[in-house]
Amino acid sequence: MKKIILVVLILAGVSCASKKLSPAIVVSSQSATLIGVSTDPEYGLTPLKPVESGGGPSGERAYLDALAGPNGEQIKYYRAGSCCPVKSDNGFMGSAMLDNYKVSYKGSKGEISIYINMYDKGELRAPVGFTVKK
Repeated sequence: MKKIILVVLILAGVSCASKKLSPAIVVSSQSATLIGVSTDPEYGLTPLKPVESGGGPSGERAYLDALAGPNGEQIKYYRAGSCCPVKSDNGFMGSAMLDNYKVSYKGSKGEISIYINMYDKGELRAPVGFTVKK
């Protein structure tokens, strides 16, 4: 009887041992279609005229991944934070916050702020000074 109890305890201990899980990998399957470069010099570069990427954070990244520098340079970007409340039917209680991304590319004169509204969807264009990745 002692042997049976010992075997049951060992099996219970082995089955309850924590397993080391590999970290989750998040892959965005969303893509953005840009219809060219904006003719408005403020588009995306001021909180008053943000890019309306829609699709949440993955929509923002899809938009930024579709941008290139003025001569097709690969861009680098990071989210600098949220700012600037805007009216939005898709936000919380009729309002949403914009995200500010700092963007640079080889040869750029520092970082450029791009303001994105991830709640609302509009026509997507590259801001003046950028191109659409080919």
